[in-house]
Amino acid sequence: MSLSFADSFTLIIYLSLVLFIGLYFAKKNTSTEEYFVGGRSFSGWVIGLSLVGTSISSITFLAYPGDAYKTAWLRYLPNLMLPIAVYISAYVFLPFFRRGNTITAYQYLEDRFGPSIRVYGALTFILGQLVRISLILYLLSLLIHELTGLSAQNSIIIGGIFVAFYTIIGGIDAVIWTDVLQTIVLVIGGVVCLAVIIIQLPDGFEQIIRIATEHGKLAFAELREGQLIPIEWSFSFQDKTGTMLLLLGLTAWLTEYSANQNTVQRFCASKSDAEARKAMFVCAFSSLPIWAFYMFLGTSLYVFFQVFPTETATQILNGEQKAEQILPYFINNYLPSGVAGIVIAAALAAAMSSLDSSINAISTVSIVDIYQRFSKVEKTDQHYLMIAKLIAMMVSIIMIYGATLLMTAESKTLQDTATILVSIVSGGVLGIYLLGFFTEQGDARAVWSGLLLTAVFTLWTILAKKELLPDGWVVPFDLYYTAIIGNLLMFVFGFFMARFVFHRRNKVGSLSIWHKI
Repeated sequence: MSLSFADSFTLIIYLSLVLFIGLYFAKKNTSTEEYFVGGRSFSGWVIGLSLVGTSISSITFLAYPGDAYKTAWLRYLPNLMLPIAVYISAYVFLPFFRRGNTITAYQYLEDRFGPSIRVYGALTFILGQLVRISLILYLLSLLIHELTGLSAQNSIIIGGIFVAFYTIIGGIDAVIWTDVLQTIVLVIGGVVCLAVIIIQLPDGFEQIIRIATEHGKLAFAELREGQLIPIEWSFSFQDKTGTMLLLLGLTAWLTEYSANQNTVQRFCASKSDAEARKAMFVCAFSSLPIWAFYMFLGTSLYVFFQVFPTETATQILNGEQKAEQILPYFINNYLPSGVAGIVIAAALAAAMSSLDSSINAISTVSIVDIYQRFSKVEKTDQHYLMIAKLIAMMVSIIMIYGATLLMTAESKTLQDTATILVSIVSGGVLGIYLLGFFTEQGDARAVWSGLLLTAVFTLWTILAKKELLPDGWVVPFDLYYTAIIGNLLMFVFGFFMARFVFHRRNKVGSLSIWHKI
């Protein structure tokens, strides 16, 4: 695809706005307090929209439409638990993260369980985010390559440097405000695509609803042997059921709002507890309709290509090409000049809003939880600010290098290896926080016992999935539920060890909910 003048102009305007925001806030970053949490001055609606941008990423823009196009709305089901997770987090988790001048999610872990658990939480977050941003940048580079004709390597370098530049100089202020902008652009881009589909269909919106309903595309259904089969609603660890997917969603969102620095850092940047809670609810009740909209966009694309079939669209539907390619294919071939630029900007926004948040969060955790915490000599705040920017620069270099490795790898081995490593070391993190919040038991010894068992469990599921174990060692549950079981193991075994083996020597006080009841 070659960009028209109108498309290029639209992209230049968008990228210039992002760059301007970074440069504008650069002059404000004279302290780590400003660089990490924006002086704790943000209102709830700003933080809420920035959380939307951070959580959406390329998954919403590409995967949701692709999944709805090929199958139905099953992927959306776990998201329905977000309001419940947010309610629990707002009134149970939030007070623990807003104590004093807390900046990271892992400061609580030291207060509750000791420094070794804090370091564990911080390092697993850093490792997981490095893998994540390398993958997102790689996907972003594919889009840049397709749009501009630049080589894949140059696309990685240019995309990585641009995001790194405004993130490093602008700090959390730039990250939050660019995420707000990117959320707005993402919504506009999706609306433009849907409007073009409705205009071109003979019977418009009514035709989308009619054909989608006839073909079962609006249901919570799973694709089996080419047929959409509605899921059952029951408790079963052997099958994908609606009830279990809701439970999976609750687990994922509670983890997001307790152990993810990208989220907790926004809590700390809010001007008050009330504004932080407002941000959480703004995020929840903005994300749900946006996710639903992009699922509906995928359904609309299915109807569009039923009415106007093409070979490529049929290949994507049949699995001969990846489902995530359907929206880029539509953008490249069906959007008029000028309009395409808006949607392309939305695609860039989806990736950039995740990259900038993670770069800043990794820098924050590296300074607050590791460098500053274990520095034997007290340094000035300006020293920590300088090191924070250097770490953000190093993270950006690693991100670019990681994306390059993904590009040059002949198979998915590298990505799979990185994902497996992250899964093994970070399993059960939610269980740690639940043990801390809801019990008065446990110290580092009990937590490490639970983490060891969880790591062994996760390793077992991975080896069994790859058929590297004897037949008698097969996993008796759907691997979809590994996270649920892993966190349950961490909590139960950690509590057992704390209650009967490793007795805590001092009281936890205000570090659990029981002190407040």
